[in-house]
Amino acid sequence: MDESSFSETIIIGAGMAGLACAHALRSAGRPAKLFDKGRGPGGRMATRRVDRESGQLYFDHGAQFFTARDPVFQQRVLDWEQAGAVAKWPAIGADAWVGTPGMNGPLKAMAAPLDVTWSARIDAVRKSDEHWQVEIEGELHSCTHLLIAIPPEQVGDLLEDAAPELAETARQVQSRPCWTVMAHFEQPIGISSDFVRSDTGAIAWAARNGAKPGRTGSESWVLQASAARSQEALELEKDEAAKLLLAEFFEQNGLDAQAPAHLTAHRWRYALPKVEESPVALWNADKRIGLAGDWLHSPRVEGAWLSGTRLASLMIGS
Repeated sequence: MDESSFSETIIIGAGMAGLACAHALRSAGRPAKLFDKGRGPGGRMATRRVDRESGQLYFDHGAQFFTARDPVFQQRVLDWEQAGAVAKWPAIGADAWVGTPGMNGPLKAMAAPLDVTWSARIDAVRKSDEHWQVEIEGELHSCTHLLIAIPPEQVGDLLEDAAPELAETARQVQSRPCWTVMAHFEQPIGISSDFVRSDTGAIAWAARNGAKPGRTGSESWVLQASAARSQEALELEKDEAAKLLLAEFFEQNGLDAQAPAHLTAHRWRYALPKVEESPVALWNADKRIGLAGDWLHSPRVEGAWLSGTRLASLMIGS
């Protein structure tokens, strides 16, 4: 075996759960190697940048904000605030936080001291007598401990042969989709509030992204369709979905339609996992493999962090 490709621990997925797990392991003197298919820190705490002649636009097109209820996570958020990676968003509530200057702010801060390889698409996972092997574009990386922090639908496919019992557990989880529309207007669209919520409308959430702390672009809006409406429109092309949902947003809020200067959409096929039980994290000490993610705790940023931290604790204690 090529020693240059060996690590004690490999973590697949460098979103909030994977990064939280890696930090907890690092604090215990157990560094990990992380691989993520994304081009950089983000995942569902993503920020989309758009270059225009008049300047750059930014859209938080995944998680819109997060809260902190667990005391340990609250302290971590305060650490991020001190580092300039998060800020409070008072318009939403006293306990609403956003990453700065984009939602991926805390993820960038977490990833900075870690060994993360981005744009790494996992082809296969295999188990030998002593080691796990992770194949990435034909290159093998071996480890003794394998931790996986990706959506459950992807876990099911990845571990179907290597760890069928964990694959089956992941397959029991169903996730609801979410279409997100990103629209920028040159003129105010007629909404004084910086956000609009609806429990019954096609558009469940709309926020003036430029009103968040550290943002620019006053009339840059993020619209998120309800789970039901997203399911109905799931297979539309993104341009068609963007136009349709924007029209429904104007109608839902009694506004005259305006032509946006920029319009696009993003489909989150696995946006909101339905958590039936809360094991927090899963760890098989005999096979030295574990799972973490918000789908094992709660579909929130805090849930992902708690799950990743818990998985590290289970591994260290085994």
